[in-house]
Order: sequence, then structure tokens, then C-alpha cells
Amino acid sequence: MLKKTLLFILSFFAATALAWAEVDVNKADQAALDGVRGIGPAMSKRILEERQKGGAFKDWDDLEKRVKGIKDKAAVKLSGNGLTVNGQAKAGAAAPAAKEGKATKAPRAENKAKEAEPKPAKAEDKMADKPAAGK
Repeated sequence: MLKKTLLFILSFFAATALAWAEVDVNKADQAALDGVRGIGPAMSKRILEERQKGGAFKDWDDLEKRVKGIKDKAAVKLSGNGLTVNGQAKAGAAAPAAKEGKATKAPRAENKAKEAEPKPAKAEDKMADKPAAGK
């Protein structure tokens, strides 16, 4: 039982490490391309067929021109999910998900700072602070 548990834990970490790894479109096989979020079996097949027919992709523009279904917006998402062309990420793509976690913490800290600032008093509260006129 302990061996099965350890095997499960090790296989989980191995699968997680593969999910965060960058995949170069010119070197990857179908399984590696399928592992990139946003690429399914049909798209990975189109990529491999085009790579076999026309040779390695020169850059992101070349990939977008040659593979149906990959345009600028999709390319940015795929790059953010770990796909590269000749080791290069798409310009304008967000950092991979593992690095995005740190980037999303900064705005939260700013929001907390704003929440900590004293809020202006309401008009009713200001009336309570003033002394009564006739007394």
C-alpha cells in the first residue's frame, strides 16, 4: 500500500513538472504538443503536418501564417501556456502561470492599502459631531 501511495505521489509531481515545462513547437512530438493547454489532438496534428511539409517554423509569425486556427490572440495564449517557437515566447504574452501568481499579488496589496485608508465621513456623521444650534 505504501509503495502504491509513493508511486502515485511521484507520478503526480512528474506530471505537474511536465505541465509547466516549455514546449518548443519545432522539437515537440504530438504528445508534448497535446500537453500544452489550448492545443488538442486536431491542432497538434495540423502543427506536425505543416512542420513536416514546410520545415521548421522560423518565428511566431510563420507559425500563425502556416497553421490554421493559430492567430495572434491564440498565439499569445499558447505562449503563455508554455509553447515556444525556437525557444522564444510570443511578444506580448503573459508569463507562464507559475510566474503569474507573484504578479497577481501586487494589485491585491494595493487594494488592501486602499481599504486601510480612512474613509470620508458621511454627512449624517458630520451632523452628529456639530454642537446643537439652540443649546
